[in-house]
Amino acid sequence: MLMVAGIVTLVFKKLKQPLVLGYIVAGFLVSPHMPYTASVVDLTSIHMWADIGVMFLLFSLGLDFSFKKILKMGISPIISTLCIIFSMAFLGVFVGRLFHWSQMDCIFLGGMLAMSSTTIIYKAFDDLGLRQQKFAGMVMSVLILEDILAIVMMVMLSAIASGKNPDGGQMLESVLKIVFFLILWLVVGIFAIPIALRYVRKLINAEVMLIVSLGLCCAMAVLSSKVGFSSAFGAFIMGSILAETVEAERIEKVVEPVKNLFGAVFFVSVGMLVDPVIIVKYALPIVTLVLTILIGQSIFGTISFMLGGESLKSAVRCGFSMAQIGEFSFIIASLGLSLGVISDFLYPVVVAVSVITTFLTPYMIRLSVPASAQLERRMPKRLINILNHLSAGSSVGKGHSNWKRLLVQMGINTVVYSILTMAVIALMFAFVQPLLTDFIFQSPLNVQQSPFTLRHIIFNTVIGLLTILMISPFLRAMVMKKNHSEEFKALWTENGRNRLPLLFTILVRVAIAVAFVFSVCNHLSHFTPAILITLGIVVVALMILSRSIKRNSIRLERLFLNNLRSRDIKAQVSGRKKPLYEGRLLDRDIHMAEFDVPMNTQWMGHTLRQLAFGSKYGVHVSSILRANYRLNIPDGDYLIFPGDKIQVIGNDQQIAAFGQAVEKEVFGEDTDFERREMKLHQLIIDDNSPFIGKTLATSGIRSIYSCMVVGLEEGKENLTPVKPTRKFQPGDILWVVGEQDAIDALNEV
Repeated sequence: MLMVAGIVTLVFKKLKQPLVLGYIVAGFLVSPHMPYTASVVDLTSIHMWADIGVMFLLFSLGLDFSFKKILKMGISPIISTLCIIFSMAFLGVFVGRLFHWSQMDCIFLGGMLAMSSTTIIYKAFDDLGLRQQKFAGMVMSVLILEDILAIVMMVMLSAIASGKNPDGGQMLESVLKIVFFLILWLVVGIFAIPIALRYVRKLINAEVMLIVSLGLCCAMAVLSSKVGFSSAFGAFIMGSILAETVEAERIEKVVEPVKNLFGAVFFVSVGMLVDPVIIVKYALPIVTLVLTILIGQSIFGTISFMLGGESLKSAVRCGFSMAQIGEFSFIIASLGLSLGVISDFLYPVVVAVSVITTFLTPYMIRLSVPASAQLERRMPKRLINILNHLSAGSSVGKGHSNWKRLLVQMGINTVVYSILTMAVIALMFAFVQPLLTDFIFQSPLNVQQSPFTLRHIIFNTVIGLLTILMISPFLRAMVMKKNHSEEFKALWTENGRNRLPLLFTILVRVAIAVAFVFSVCNHLSHFTPAILITLGIVVVALMILSRSIKRNSIRLERLFLNNLRSRDIKAQVSGRKKPLYEGRLLDRDIHMAEFDVPMNTQWMGHTLRQLAFGSKYGVHVSSILRANYRLNIPDGDYLIFPGDKIQVIGNDQQIAAFGQAVEKEVFGEDTDFERREMKLHQLIIDDNSPFIGKTLATSGIRSIYSCMVVGLEEGKENLTPVKPTRKFQPGDILWVVGEQDAIDALNEV
């Protein structure tokens, strides 16, 4: 299989075609459907390796993904992505209904048609030289979001397939389950895994890093399977967690060959399912699906990007670029086959559609320019102006009211801390309590004892206290977080009417915290609800007043934020990212700029004090980047070396003047380099030589004439070093090295 894949992919690389198609062709060549070539018989093992390939593919996708990047994108790509996915999924279901396919076939077909191919589009942009254009960046942002939503879609499709009768309640339950475990795993993973890796950082080389990272990937895949999700979903989550660590680049590097190998096995296995008989039989659905993707993405994609804030011309180029399906469609199809809920013909049909649309992708991208020109010519200018105006106005600005920012932040904190609290409570009651119960109450006599015995009361009290103690940092943070924020203070002081709603937000969070304490106590005791509620209020009040719980809560949050920012901090320290305070400088009419010191600079070997950049140009040197190290706030004794990167702070005029100095204050080109050749010359000390009786230091051969004495000739073969204290005598034969002009001047002495 790999031999054929190697040959075919070389051919596709030569033809400048996507390697994914090469793998599919290789799979077809080695499949039982191709009688003229050697066939792979053990398809069961191939499917097993293909499943592992999907897991590693999504693990690598997670390593490239960052939730912080998604948050920085803004709302525009999210609007476009959701519109495209829903419209194309609806089209897929509609086309499936036209051909009277089963309900599950239609649902999975909608999921397949909703996913454009990140790999194919990126390759097409690269080949056409469009990757640096603005519309291409928008397309790639939407593709990243599509990949993320594809993971969620796979989980939902699995839930739907298990129920065989999807309804609103089941869909909502699946979404809530996904959100719960997604937040829980990300928060716990980002908190725990970077700390563990930090302790063993010195012990990890490339080999150990590969094994550890893949072990973490498989561990999360197993955990994901245990709670009802796919192993691929767990692998993606672990990749997303490791993407926030400082070891992310190392992990990507060591995992990439493994990902490429198993990814190739997966795509080859896709090609094995291509049956020419089925393709011929379902030629009409294939053509219909191809037209659905081309026309649907062109129309709905353009509209979606306009809703996301793009102009008509840019939206057309974006929509036309996404008219294909690729790797995630194969993954969704393989999921349906493994669950046994889709028909066997659907897989080869989707593969055929993907191959055709992939070949058409470059032509669709080229067609977008004349298509947008035709639209602008045929549509009324007033309508175009209205569309562009609406598109520009649809993008959401960065400015939010204090109320909106405060409520969003409070909502996020409440959800996150509630999930952590529920996880701790579930862990204590589902695992710790039964384990300790079996350990303490082992004998049948004790098991049959009444739960109201003193021993059981003490046991339940200890379990309850431990549980409340463990959740106390989360509950306190839920109640007190953002109560002293700038938004809260501004709203409190600017209008007296804001105070009652602000107090209400605190009371709501207090009520949630009391509810958690109530649930713990209610599970372990049989008191009346009134007593339990009173106990919950008292416990929450003690949490708020406790200084130790406050310190623990702040420490845990700071540790989490440091882990979350560790990769950015390392990028700043190593010079690959500018410091975070740079953005605040813009409000003060100054900013930061970075300059490369040329190799022929006149500044080499000079200190910052000697160069006096502040008095000459008005700039301040904030950092010097040298050999992957950042020298922050250098003093005047720091030397400048060629190849340094200097980060300076100043206004536009000062930085422009400094930039001109960087380029101009260099040594000029040596146009007379031929005369600079070093030569070896024999110098004989005669009776009239001025060097008689002088040593190397006093002769001035090096300091005055710029020549170097290599040695003293003794005999025809021996050349000995000249001692510094030896005085030259008549008849000495010295061998010196120097430039021609220097040697000529030495001979004239």
